[in-house]
Amino acid sequence: MPHFILDCSENILAIQEPRKVLEAIFKTVFSTGLFEKNDIKVRLNPFKYSLVKGGEADFIHVFGNIMEGRSVAQKAKLSKEIVTKLNDLFPDVPIISINIRDFEKDSYCNKSMI
Repeated sequence: MPHFILDCSENILAIQEPRKVLEAIFKTVFSTGLFEKNDIKVRLNPFKYSLVKGGEADFIHVFGNIMEGRSVAQKAKLSKEIVTKLNDLFPDVPIISINIRDFEKDSYCNKSMI
């Protein structure tokens, strides 16, 4: 925890090397001071087929899943920093967005908790 999943058009892979994108987001998330380095997970899902604004357009959308407990201001700052970093990497991509969702501590479980 936390997980940052980047959904994007497949063309994104030709603009920047995927590893560079993953590392940039990882560093951006860590730089906020909200998460421990060993807890951050970043993944990339390129889509070969998509319909965006009724046609073909490049896009990046980040789904941020974090444990509850951060303030609205902290989550807003995190969102803005990630979108800013992606905009720096992809200035010509017309759609770059993010949403942050909270996991509930009471219902979250992973392998190490069993």
